[in-house]
Amino acid sequence: MSDALISGLAGAGGGIIAQLLTYPLQTVNTRQQTERDPSESSARDGTVRQMYQVVKHEGWGRLYGGLAPSLVGTAASQGVYYYFYQIFRNRAETAARDRWKKGIGDGSVGMFKSLVVAAFSGCVNVLLTNPIWVVVTRMQTHKKTDKKHVTRALPCVPDEAIQAAIIEPPSYRTGHVVQELYDEAGLWGFWKGVVPTLIMVSNPSIQFMLYETLLKKMKIKRASNGKGTDGFTALEIFLLGAVAKLGATVVTYPLLVVKSRLQMKQGHDDDKRHQYKGTFDAITKMIRYEGLSGFYKGMNTKVVQSVFAAAVLFMVKEELVKAARFLVTGELRSINNSRSKARS
Repeated sequence: MSDALISGLAGAGGGIIAQLLTYPLQTVNTRQQTERDPSESSARDGTVRQMYQVVKHEGWGRLYGGLAPSLVGTAASQGVYYYFYQIFRNRAETAARDRWKKGIGDGSVGMFKSLVVAAFSGCVNVLLTNPIWVVVTRMQTHKKTDKKHVTRALPCVPDEAIQAAIIEPPSYRTGHVVQELYDEAGLWGFWKGVVPTLIMVSNPSIQFMLYETLLKKMKIKRASNGKGTDGFTALEIFLLGAVAKLGATVVTYPLLVVKSRLQMKQGHDDDKRHQYKGTFDAITKMIRYEGLSGFYKGMNTKVVQSVFAAAVLFMVKEELVKAARFLVTGELRSINNSRSKARS
């Protein structure tokens, strides 16, 4: 089994576990990012209160809206990303060693090349998996109809019927979202928000650049202390992943908000201020009608969610990689032992 395949499968496993642990925070954060009316009370509520309001008015299930496609997307995204990251990383390391043999450099991959490797991996990942995340965003931002709005719209309908409609709204499943997207914009609808998402590859790029840089420094420090360069604990990997993700999230968060705005459902009756024709139009209208603060809605929630999720992902991935390599090595030893016995 190749290192790239092991890394891809381990990344997918780590991503799924992190997603399951932090999904309610993702749902609330997506709603915060797409809330365009500052007069709404939800725009001023904290993360915990918003989660409580969702559970109170819409049920526990709404915190996990879109979980199934999200898990598929996470497995696909992390698997694709880590697979290509390892391939590009191996090539970069080989090139660095070749230059070192010629007396150029120290034989290691520098910060800039780490950034380029992560960026290429991110672009491949975005182009292949963007349709899944458009569906997830739609399902996360889907809300039940508020009773008072239904009452105003349907004044002649009995209150009991209205209440029943609120408690049992029409199902909004993956198939409905896919059909809705296709009806709106054809196949291109599945790549809504792809421009800011491609720019957003700078997030994992910065994240991995910081992670690899910190890891390299820790290895050097451990080597100087006579502890060797291997054997990092799960806690050390967890903390490295958390610090790397924190730095990347703070820098790139505004792009994440723009992406969510473009991917959410836009009604034909919505205010023109809230209808976006593309990335530049969304940025212009947000600056004009919401100010710079609009680009940082829900950032506190995102920092908590993404930092914790990234830390869990890195920790679980490294442990899975170790386990996979141990199993492969064990299998190889068994084969070698059996061959030796056969020869004797």
